[in-house]
Amino acid sequence: MGSMTRVYSGVPVTDRTAALEWFAVFFGRPADEVVGDEALWSISDTAWIFVAEHDRAGHALITIEVTGLDDVLARLAAHGIGHEPVETYDNGVRHVVVLDPDGNSLSLAEAPPG
Repeated sequence: MGSMTRVYSGVPVTDRTAALEWFAVFFGRPADEVVGDEALWSISDTAWIFVAEHDRAGHALITIEVTGLDDVLARLAAHGIGHEPVETYDNGVRHVVVLDPDGNSLSLAEAPPG
């Protein structure tokens, strides 16, 4: 019986060169790997996000769990990347949407302390 072991989430973009610069700021580093036309960032041992030019640009919906949400948002703001208002859900999770230049939704979520 097989099993699923990794997830690769794709973000379609219109301009690969511009997207690589924007995503390097978003992730705080250049792509970890480039395979063909795809640039990949590892966000954990089993999760990757890749960026590739595609005519479906602007339709990605991805949520990434983070620690230090305020620090991440301050780093993004220092590079001119804004975000929607931070929401706090009933369970204490803090959630915010960051849109890339194509309108892809890259949400950041931080679990409550404890």
